[in-house]
Amino acid sequence: MLAAVGGATASTTATADTAHAASSDFRPQLVTVDTPTRAAKAKLSALGLDLTEHAGHDFVEVVLHTPSDALALQLAGFRWQTRIPDLVQRESDVNAANRAYAAATGTSPLPSGRDSYRRLADYTADLDRLAGQHPGLVRKFALPHQSLEGKQVHGVEIAHDVRATDDGRPVFLMLGLHHAREWPSGEHTVEFAHDLVKNYGSDARITALLKKVRVLVVPVVNVDGFEKSVNDGQLIDLRDLDDGGTGSILATPGNAYKRKNCRIVDGQRPLAGECALASSPGGFGAGVDLNRNYGGLWGGPGAAAEPVHATYRGAGPFSEPETQNVRELVSGRQVTGLITNHTFSDLVLRPNGVAPDTVGPDGQPVGDPPDEPALKELGDRMAAQNGYTSQHSWELYDTTGTTEDWSYNATGGYGYTFEIGPDEFHPPFPEVVDEYLGKGAYAGKGNREAYLLALESAADPEQHAVISGKAPAGATLRLKKTFATPTWSGTVKDTLDTTMEVGADGSYTWHVNPSTRPVVKARQIEVVGSEPLKRETSTGTTAPGQSTDREFVVDRDADVLEAALDWPTPDDLDLYVLRRNADGSLTRVGSSTGSVGEKERVLIDDPQQGTYVLRVENWASASPSWNLTASLYESTTSEVGGVIENWTLSCEKDGKVLQQLPVVADRGDRVKADLGECGRKQG
Repeated sequence: MLAAVGGATASTTATADTAHAASSDFRPQLVTVDTPTRAAKAKLSALGLDLTEHAGHDFVEVVLHTPSDALALQLAGFRWQTRIPDLVQRESDVNAANRAYAAATGTSPLPSGRDSYRRLADYTADLDRLAGQHPGLVRKFALPHQSLEGKQVHGVEIAHDVRATDDGRPVFLMLGLHHAREWPSGEHTVEFAHDLVKNYGSDARITALLKKVRVLVVPVVNVDGFEKSVNDGQLIDLRDLDDGGTGSILATPGNAYKRKNCRIVDGQRPLAGECALASSPGGFGAGVDLNRNYGGLWGGPGAAAEPVHATYRGAGPFSEPETQNVRELVSGRQVTGLITNHTFSDLVLRPNGVAPDTVGPDGQPVGDPPDEPALKELGDRMAAQNGYTSQHSWELYDTTGTTEDWSYNATGGYGYTFEIGPDEFHPPFPEVVDEYLGKGAYAGKGNREAYLLALESAADPEQHAVISGKAPAGATLRLKKTFATPTWSGTVKDTLDTTMEVGADGSYTWHVNPSTRPVVKARQIEVVGSEPLKRETSTGTTAPGQSTDREFVVDRDADVLEAALDWPTPDDLDLYVLRRNADGSLTRVGSSTGSVGEKERVLIDDPQQGTYVLRVENWASASPSWNLTASLYESTTSEVGGVIENWTLSCEKDGKVLQQLPVVADRGDRVKADLGECGRKQG
């Protein structure tokens, strides 16, 4: 689709791109920047350019808004290729395609039948309609903090007997549009709400789920930013008004590619119209990146300290009303499952946002989450429905202060980011339809089925905890704990405070998150031994543009296979590790392709026994002699952390606390908590 509408991808050098950038007709463009190492990604992040969520192990896609953006890449020594050379023209072409689709489509296959992108008022109308037409199933709510421009943020709660207060059901939360320009993220969020409501009572699976779990849906978290992006992005092509003339006059993209909220100056509300007129190119520089503003490890890698940067984290953790809204929503409900939707990259991302060997603020490696096996298993199952890649967030690039890194580590409820779509922020609308419902091999599945799997996990008591017992009918039960959430340089105070009402029969069952937060649970870190179990060293030469293979046999159990490539000049060689399969074919299992002067090293955890091919490729070396060392190691795991926390369970009547109990509940636990004293004091 991109080649047909936007022109073929241009494989250009930095010099050619810069020459284009310097020309008077420079247009905003999407480029693919080569980042073969984590260090290169960190260097790119530090430039303050407009990084997208489309990245792989050796690239990151970036929006260049001005010639100076391209110059910054060149001066930093990066190579890149231009993928969409003119985002303004692309926007116009997509709008034309959308108009044609809407004209030819009475009702789309989406649950709502929608055939075009919504604007902010459309989302409000949808939520009003769902709640108004289904009062026993849908309840509309307003989040507590208005936006910087004074707008209310709304969501809906969907559940069988939605206004009941005595059922203790777990909660699933879905969020859209943290980033203003990521329009499909809001579309999929609200379509899931339509889907549940439309199929309740007729679809046995959905009906059963809505009796077990409550669903909270907030389609537009960043109402100010989204309004600017969608209004400016639906460009007018003035050629239609030119009496058939040949002029190609396009409206300005303005804030079409705005990422952040409308914070212009830290601590101050914007003046009327100030955000819409922000002078930064494409609106990307103005504001706070809401998905770097949450408290969990706020201020760490992958979050910029300067306001002009695209990933600016804000003046402090939870400094923005939009993140305060989500924080209070999660903190006031037992959210056992969360999905926050973004675009683009076809990814299902899970915690953590930084690599496990990153040394955290406590001086220890961050490690993997304590629930990594379960998080991976669910992520993999969801990705099998939509064809996305399931991976840790840090495998995209380092991030801190993100939604699920805070929510998971503060509450224990599983959290994921979906990066919707393969290649652009707001593609032609038919692609939004296909991503939701699935296409090709994934037809009939797609994100719809992935969301339902997440909802089933949120409802599954084996994935959270259950507290039950006896208490006076009509009493209010409260689960609460207050704690310090670690940021990268300190802490921020958090309070989880949830309530339910005891039913008429005097018994209660409450589905809750574990009492011990993942961030303080014991975690395993891996330490590689100093003496190898086996080591082989070879030397060789490889002509420019060619490669040389060496075989290494893993003939014993080992925890780590290390391949290290060294050479005596500051030239550029690359290293690939491939495993030979039974049929003789090769499967790549690791690579290291650093920049000029960076030596290459590949680590393979738990290598299977068999033959491996170590491939040395001469990328840009005039003196191509090298040394290659392959080693097998044992490793030891060390446990750090290990605090056990409890909930404080209170029984209250008429605002008076009659009994309190500490409750320790791990994931999968079913705990009995007898509140008989509450009844005796009441009497």
